[in-house]
Formats: sequence, structure tokens, C-alpha cells
Amino acid sequence: MKNKSMQQLLAEAQKGGYAVGAFNIHTMEVAQAIIAAAEAERAPVILQINQGTIQYAGIEYITAIAKTAQSLASVPVIVHLDHGTSYEMMAACIRHGFDSIMIDASKLPLAENIALVRKVVELAHPAGVAVEAELGKVGGVEDDIVVSEEEAGLTDPDEAVQFVQETGVDSLAVAIGTAHGVYKGVPRLDFERLEEIRKRVPIPLVLHGASGVPDEAVREAVARGICKVNISTELKQPFAATLRKTAVENLDEIDPRKLLGPTKEAMSEVVRAKIRLCGCAGKA
Repeated sequence: MKNKSMQQLLAEAQKGGYAVGAFNIHTMEVAQAIIAAAEAERAPVILQINQGTIQYAGIEYITAIAKTAQSLASVPVIVHLDHGTSYEMMAACIRHGFDSIMIDASKLPLAENIALVRKVVELAHPAGVAVEAELGKVGGVEDDIVVSEEEAGLTDPDEAVQFVQETGVDSLAVAIGTAHGVYKGVPRLDFERLEEIRKRVPIPLVLHGASGVPDEAVREAVARGICKVNISTELKQPFAATLRKTAVENLDEIDPRKLLGPTKEAMSEVVRAKIRLCGCAGKA
């Protein structure tokens, strides 16, 4: 099928009042599980690759897995860089055929964040690549990126308007109370802040750190304007749990396929549930 761009996919989500699920891949099994779920739900899907996975697998290997999954899928699939932190990483991902890239300069002062994002947009747009950026700091750990509770700060609506106008970015990740990794308690999202940003910023908004956020809070965030929902930790958990269970119950098994195979079904179940939660089932 003819694939869509990230801009098309998120514009349709914004118009339709739903969000597209964005799932981080680390191995072939994870990619296959996500695609199987998306096809079962007839939903568009975003395969995300972060810097840690690129360093682990090598950009050629992991991109080949993602692009193969995309080419074989019967639903729209976007290959996206999640939380890239350098201009050099952006350029490498564009060269290797990514459809969309995220430049995360949220740790920098506002003016420096704007300057770097604008530079990335100027590189990416002529190549037909979409750009996501982050304003405010989502707390927690995303591979090699650590943001402490003290550093985490919510997105300022006034700054969001300025940021979008001055960068030309395609989508904006907002900090409204979520965090990366495993939550210590129940996250409390600032929906009023989200609604204010949505009223004033025309481009699609992204929710990072959605793993572990209660379903009703995700639904509310989507209802108030989130168009892309990022999930990573909640796929790692069933992968690890199923792999441990299979290994313990089959101590003599040495075939990697038989040890890793059962993880796919466990992850697919989670992806299908998240797709339905985002409201993008049947939107392929």
C-alpha cells in the first residue's frame, strides 16, 4: 500500500479526534509484534527507534528491520527517531531513510532549543522528513537521557506558541506531568495546561511517558488534543516477563526462537489494547 507521511497521519488524527500509537522497537520480535497488532486492529502505527537502540544494534541493522516491517505491512507505518539529541544523529537518520525524527533539545535554554530545532527543520524538510521537538522537560529515564524530578518542568503555553512559530516544527511533545520509565505513584496530568496549549498551538501534540498512565487519563489527554502517544516501558515489561517464564519452564531449551517467540504474542496484546485506547483502531 502507498504509505503516508507523519504529517498526513497526525493531521488525520488531529481532525478525527484520536491519537496514533508510537511504540519503541529494540529487536526484530518487538517490531513484528507491533505490526501484527496494528494489522489485527487495522490501525496506522509508528515504529520508534531511540539512540540507545541505534547504539546497541547499529543504525543499519535496526533501520533495516523497521523498514522491512514497513514495506511488508498492509497498514500505514512510520519509522521515527525517538529522542535524538544531536544534529549529527538527525543527519544520520535522514540518510538511512527515517520518515520522521525527534530532536530533543529540551534541556537547553529556550533560545538554544529553538535555534537547534530550526536548524534540524531546515535539514529535514527538504528531504521530506517530519520533525518532532520537545518543550518543557518530561522527567524520568529514556535510555541515556535522564531528567530528575527537580529538573522536570511543565510546558509553558506562551513559550509553546513562540517555539512553534520560530522553529517550523511539525509536532510538539509537551510536558504535562508524565515521566519516562516506571512510575513510583499514579501520575497526575495537567489537562488544563494541555487544553490551553491545544487552543493556541495549531500543530499536533505528543504525549511522552504514557506507559503506566491510567487508561482514563490517556483517553482524556487524547480528547483534549494529543495526537501521538508514546509507549516503550509497557512493551519491555511483557517481553521480560514472558522471556523469564519461558526460560524457567524450559530450562533445557537452547533454541533462541523458542525462547523469544512467545514474547511476540504477549507484546501484541498490549499494543492492541493501546491502539484501541488511542482510538486509532480501524483508521488504517
